[in-house]
Amino acid sequence: MASDKPYSAPCFVATIDLALAGKLREELVAQGFKITTPQHTLFSAQKNGVSCTLYTSGKLTVQGKNKEEFITYYLEPEILQNFTFSYPEANVDFTPRIGIDEAGKGDFFGPLCIGGVYANEEQIRELIKIGVRDSKKMSDPSVLKLSKKIRAICQHSIVRISPPKYNELYENFRNLNSLLAWGHATAITELVNKTSCREVIIDQFASEHVVKNALKRKAMEVHLSQRHGAEADPVVAAASILARAAFLEGLEQLGKTVAMELPKGASAKVVETGKSLVSKYGEKALASVAKLHFKTKNDVLND
Repeated sequence: MASDKPYSAPCFVATIDLALAGKLREELVAQGFKITTPQHTLFSAQKNGVSCTLYTSGKLTVQGKNKEEFITYYLEPEILQNFTFSYPEANVDFTPRIGIDEAGKGDFFGPLCIGGVYANEEQIRELIKIGVRDSKKMSDPSVLKLSKKIRAICQHSIVRISPPKYNELYENFRNLNSLLAWGHATAITELVNKTSCREVIIDQFASEHVVKNALKRKAMEVHLSQRHGAEADPVVAAASILARAAFLEGLEQLGKTVAMELPKGASAKVVETGKSLVSKYGEKALASVAKLHFKTKNDVLND
């Protein structure tokens, strides 16, 4: 597959509709940029290794050591509405493939969700056009919005493992990576059966043999590529968005069942919420909304 690291020129140049100049300036100020107005510009903005200048002609330049994240996660989706920097066509692999990723494995509350997406060349182009990217770099509302578009564009699979089912499976596997591999293999198998595609790429989370063995147990033969940072691939990025959206929706629904807002992660706020939950419903209630093998459980139950 092609490299996921496009060549990055010292200065990025684009042309924008000057009707967007006010929005751009306002949002840059909100992000903490310092604004100046050199000759022949509408403004220039500087902050933390990023220099962004909008000329009276509509030409926009961005440079600096931190420009890539600024362009990828703000400028392209919010202003430019195209993604030629993130996914330059020369570096995009348009081979039809299945991408898999998961969400929720580091969260005490909520389900573990595995998302899978199949995309052919036309669909990969469409995924890039709508702005798919690593869900961890996106706001929750953006994830939920994009997930609906992805489901409309692509064949997909979502494996939702609720906390009760997760706790049951963990008792059997006694290992999170083995449980994750089972979930990945389940999503892969469903999509292979739907599409007959056997080209699969996943974000590597364990030794390569772990997922391969899980696929063997399902008698599923595929050409499997495992990569760290695979969310740079647009199909895996789409899968990460579906997985994250499923997690967010599942977490919200669980919160409704216990009439409490369940926070993400495993922070002090999570422990505080867990203590409130146990105080209100008893210790057994944790099994319905939380992953019990987390050390967070001991923090919740101990004074």
